[in-house]
Amino acid sequence: MKQNISRRQFVASSLTIGAAAALMPRTFLRAAETPANKIVLAIAGVRSGAPGSSGRGLELINKFTALPGVEFKYVIDVDRRYLAPAAGITEKKQGKAPQQETDFRRVLEDKDVDALLITTPDHWHAPMAILAAKAGKHVYVEKPCSHNPREGEILVEVAKKYKRLVQMGSQRRSIANVQQMCREIHEGLIGNLFLAQCFYARRRPSIGFGKVVKPSAELDWDLWQGPAPRTEYRDNLHPYNWHWFWRWGTGEALNNGVHLLDVARWAMGVTFPTKVSSFGGRWHDVGLDDWEAPDTQEIQLEFGPGKGISWFGRSCSTYGAPGYKSNGIVFFGSKGTLDYDGSGAYTVYDLDNKPVKKVGEDPGKKSNLANGADPGLNDNHAQNFIESIRGNAKLNAPIEQGHNSTLLAQLGNIAQRVGHSLRTDPANGHILDDRKAAALWTREYAPGWKPTV
Repeated sequence: MKQNISRRQFVASSLTIGAAAALMPRTFLRAAETPANKIVLAIAGVRSGAPGSSGRGLELINKFTALPGVEFKYVIDVDRRYLAPAAGITEKKQGKAPQQETDFRRVLEDKDVDALLITTPDHWHAPMAILAAKAGKHVYVEKPCSHNPREGEILVEVAKKYKRLVQMGSQRRSIANVQQMCREIHEGLIGNLFLAQCFYARRRPSIGFGKVVKPSAELDWDLWQGPAPRTEYRDNLHPYNWHWFWRWGTGEALNNGVHLLDVARWAMGVTFPTKVSSFGGRWHDVGLDDWEAPDTQEIQLEFGPGKGISWFGRSCSTYGAPGYKSNGIVFFGSKGTLDYDGSGAYTVYDLDNKPVKKVGEDPGKKSNLANGADPGLNDNHAQNFIESIRGNAKLNAPIEQGHNSTLLAQLGNIAQRVGHSLRTDPANGHILDDRKAAALWTREYAPGWKPTV
């Protein structure tokens, strides 16, 4: 780990480095630019966004290059078509061209690299993060942190064993208003919180039926598959629609649902459920393509007597819950209701639905968080990760929390796939007395790629 600068304890007690940034003297900020505090990064997956968006990879390049004392030494992608554009953007941002690489394993051998950012397809998240931590790198991994529950458990164990910082891309953990909201809920703002209902809506077009074709010469299809069992390339998978196939993706529940489930779990102060149910399916464009995951799904999670969280996702409808363009959470408590817009604004109502408090933007103008690589969140997640490496902050979304929230959506998908509710152990989230469902706790791996501690 990098040696911290002289004001190490200045923000150590802060919830987020961003909350304390305004209080830092200019000498502290300049210290981040000194050679001793320089953080060298590599990023894997520089084009993984939805059609019409730049992708999380480029968005993270923009965010991290804006921080003092941060430099990208490598951009990595198994599709060479995306390397030069990403390198060009990075050079423009930091004034120095990064190296271009197709195989992340070579980058892990470079002792200059302090941390790896992972914005690859989901099936790569945990295996790549695990190898990076074992190689001595800190890791920023986009949600979901794993493709299946066992991977998440291994990643948590590896981070502890090798004493590496692993942050999941749960950006709402680094929004001051969301931190305030959860703190106020914990302090009894709406009384005893018993239910959180999460909503997500987006219209995704049909992907058609994939045809087996030869992949582009610029794409290393074998390395793209990596940990996943091998199959032939089809023309409707890359670069985005892998999300909807279980071999590589995790459906909308983990593509977007994890963000809101994480906030709901945080606010409610719960960890593992006792019962999980799910209903839904490929209902909107049924029969029009080979999309496997649900486009309509409701996950219901019970956390013992009197506490529950639900997530209702619609990948093929733009109509959200009343008042929402795309997503949000409604929290129900014994003394009132809290309406969170999915970004940085919330409104509190009493039991007669009278507004008693508003924080952030006008909730009547819900932002459309479904569009773009970064939905305009005013977060300090990247800065929090960098300053945690320097020793000046603590991670806002450490992998333990990331895994726990990711697991909620994974259990929902398992219930959906087996077609019945699950009973789960509140101590660790493991599935009880259900061999069919428990078989989905892990997956089959390509030879040589199975993650280990």
